[in-house]
Amino acid sequence: MNVVSIIMAGGQGSRLYPLTKVRSKPAVPVAGRFRLIDISISNCIHSNVRSIFVLTQFASESLHRHIFTTYRFDNFHRDYITLLSAQQTLDNRNWYQGTADAVRQNLNFIEDPGALVLILSGDHLYRMDYRKFVDFHITSGAEISIAVTPVRTDQAHEFGVMKVNSRGRITEFSEKPKDPAEIERMRVDESVFAKFGIPANGRTHLASMGVYLFSQSVLCDLLAHTDSKDFGKEVIPHAIGDRKVCGHFFDGYWEDIGTIRTFFEAHMDLTRPLPRFDFYDEERPIFTYPRFLPGSKILGADVENAILCEGSIVNRSRIRDAIVGIRSRVGENSHLERAVIMGADYYESREAIDRNHDNGLPDIGIGRDCEIRNAIVDKNARIGHGVKLVNRNGVAAETAESYSIVDGIIVVPKDAVIPDGTII
Repeated sequence: MNVVSIIMAGGQGSRLYPLTKVRSKPAVPVAGRFRLIDISISNCIHSNVRSIFVLTQFASESLHRHIFTTYRFDNFHRDYITLLSAQQTLDNRNWYQGTADAVRQNLNFIEDPGALVLILSGDHLYRMDYRKFVDFHITSGAEISIAVTPVRTDQAHEFGVMKVNSRGRITEFSEKPKDPAEIERMRVDESVFAKFGIPANGRTHLASMGVYLFSQSVLCDLLAHTDSKDFGKEVIPHAIGDRKVCGHFFDGYWEDIGTIRTFFEAHMDLTRPLPRFDFYDEERPIFTYPRFLPGSKILGADVENAILCEGSIVNRSRIRDAIVGIRSRVGENSHLERAVIMGADYYESREAIDRNHDNGLPDIGIGRDCEIRNAIVDKNARIGHGVKLVNRNGVAAETAESYSIVDGIIVVPKDAVIPDGTII
């Protein structure tokens, strides 16, 4: 079957602010050297889905640049990645109003009327073979298929949850239920999990992963005859009664890292000896822009449970449970613990460093004698000497010019400057 993928990459990502202050959520750096959009695109490439549209809208310049410079297919195949930015036309003066509206505005670009349309989010962390999803869709005779994953009762309110029968057909859908009675009503019996070869292991509900597969004619019909703006809130719930909608069970690692807390904890998991998401899979690597950087330089540092990305220079410091991103510099006698350092887009020249000193400006990176705990430091940030990012007052939330505290985690945004001796 011909499969066309549409990756939704236009959201503002307000829950990830200030990491999304100057970029869209799919452009946010992840694991020290990738971007979130790389996950979905890599999954498509490994699944032989190579007709890819990426729909963008908010703060999309860096995302466009990354995709354009990274993903170039050869001239001897019909593979493509096409960027479709929100635009005003003579027929439509509106920007994208939601996921369904974004797809509706771009349906004319899908030229094959017999294609299956795979709709993905550009900001989830998971590895999935979409060919199995397509096989399930075809063999089940579904008009719409949704990838579903088991979750615990206390997680059900965070997702769109659904009930399925023994044949995998979805019979009910509830978008982020809050009422305890509604949550209980959407509970899935353990026998259903067993039917599809998945152990319940205390999990009681099925959550939508935001991964949809439509027959194109069905998708066009659903979008042409309604003004629905969103798939999860409107299109899918309304279609369940009239269409054959089935759930494809997925029991691998999947994380919607859409908040500062989930983003941070997902990174902390990557520093463990056996993380739940494996970036070291040789058969299915995650692709990103090839930078041709030198190896990391470690000058007598004490490092434990950390990822040190290429081009980083770490002086005699102590690093625990941390990710040190590309081109990072860590000064003498600094202590990083439970920290995500995203690195830098460039190295400063000797002349630039001299100018920094003349102007009283810290260099890009982490200065000497610093202490950084439970923090995320975005790209190109300048952390001066003797800085302590430790949330000494135990604040849950705070916003300042050069930093934010979200869920108790300190976040220093891109290009921010933290002067020498600052204590937060």
